[in-house]
Amino acid sequence: MPITAIPFDNTYARDLAGFYEPCQPATVREPTLLFFNRGLAEELRLGLADHDATALAAMFSGNALPAGAQPIAQAYAGHQFGHFNPQLGDGRALLIGEVVDRDGRRRDIALKGSGRTPFSRRGDGKAAVGPMLREVLVGEAMHALGIPTTRALAVVSTGEPVYRERTLPGAILTRIAASHLRVGTFQFFAEHTTPQQVRQLADYAIARHFPELAGTEDRYLGFLRAVAERQAALIAQWLHVGFIHGVMNTDNMGIPGETIDYGPCAFMEAYDPHAVFSSIDERGRYAYQAQPSIARWNLARLAETLLPLIAENDGQAIELATEVLDAFPARHRHYWLAGLRAKLGLLGEVASGDSVDTALGESWLDLLHAQQVDFTLAWRRLADAAEGNEAPLRALFAAQPGLDRWLQRWRERCAAEAAGPASISGQGAAAARAGRMRRANPWLIPRNHRVEEALAAASDTGDLAPFKQLLNALRRPYDEDPANARYAEPAPGGFMASFQTFCGT
Repeated sequence: MPITAIPFDNTYARDLAGFYEPCQPATVREPTLLFFNRGLAEELRLGLADHDATALAAMFSGNALPAGAQPIAQAYAGHQFGHFNPQLGDGRALLIGEVVDRDGRRRDIALKGSGRTPFSRRGDGKAAVGPMLREVLVGEAMHALGIPTTRALAVVSTGEPVYRERTLPGAILTRIAASHLRVGTFQFFAEHTTPQQVRQLADYAIARHFPELAGTEDRYLGFLRAVAERQAALIAQWLHVGFIHGVMNTDNMGIPGETIDYGPCAFMEAYDPHAVFSSIDERGRYAYQAQPSIARWNLARLAETLLPLIAENDGQAIELATEVLDAFPARHRHYWLAGLRAKLGLLGEVASGDSVDTALGESWLDLLHAQQVDFTLAWRRLADAAEGNEAPLRALFAAQPGLDRWLQRWRERCAAEAAGPASISGQGAAAARAGRMRRANPWLIPRNHRVEEALAAASDTGDLAPFKQLLNALRRPYDEDPANARYAEPAPGGFMASFQTFCGT
């Protein structure tokens, strides 16, 4: 088969010379296609419908890059657990090009695990099957949940070993992103170059992600505000599904507002605002409830790189940037409260204002925490209660009096607003509310024990069946299909108490 031609339009490589290092992927011994996202390939207009598994494996291993590919390793720095590292960069990833999808959105296509780059330091630049398939499962689950995310296009096993704590089968991920621009990208060029190059990078990011700001007088302040707004919305969505990123370093905060890098991430089961699962987060810096404040901290680091662009006077620039940062908690709270209302089945605020709904939501979470109730199932079973079937919800609680008091408050709050069109009342109104709640509260999340067993089967014995079955279920998180009931069940007793995630991706 001749070399495939993909309609690349590589603006980063073309417009930002000096912001990356050209680099070729390593040739691998025996590429085998483990996963290919045909629906995403069609969305990206890649023209790969006629390619068989062998051709796709060659392409997405880097052995036979398509015509027009321009592989580069991007430079970035980052604060890792609060400590600044002036040079990180793509140590095992290569941006091979950009395409414009069928909706007119520009998307990066990047390989991860394709070998050493100039930024690899002492690393081997490789990746293992398990962590790369984790990116598929969690990324596709997040996409199905409606949360902005990078996505996996393909995973190819390399036929070569990767040496970690033990020998593992090697793999390469092809990741799709709105871009791979990070807070750490700005930190790198603010640290190593001049404000003019930071301006060049900012103008590129604005043109790509916030074109409405291009050419405006205060575009750099507007850029900071726009990035903050997307992060405020994103983190609220994480909280509403119990997602814990695990490593919110500044190099893992993307400018486009997508979730990126699914290394030591996890989903809560029993609700705990202090939950931490990352093996390297020993002090809980990136705990579940800390994620909004960490996002603001990361945005402050972005603001520092933009100060010379925001205003010529340092004091004025700091004042303007600080106003954006100080507004972040309220903007995050706005998105969190909107999502909370949807999860509670509420249509809007009441005359008494936001405080009633905030208190209602927080007291519900306190109740879940006190009784260690499964976060996902509690919300889902609350939808059953909206229709009058309280038994599934009550079965989750060991003690009932606190639940009784809270349910009374919730019913009173629901009664304070119209439940739908005036013609709907009684059972119709209850069914409408429950339907809204089921669209806001997933039945399925990537349960950690199910993810681990699927990855272990794929990595240890080459059995992809558990991975494929779990992936198919996670792509329909709001559908309560009895065939997928095992994926909705919490982990066996004791599993989550000792569960840890690792930086394998």
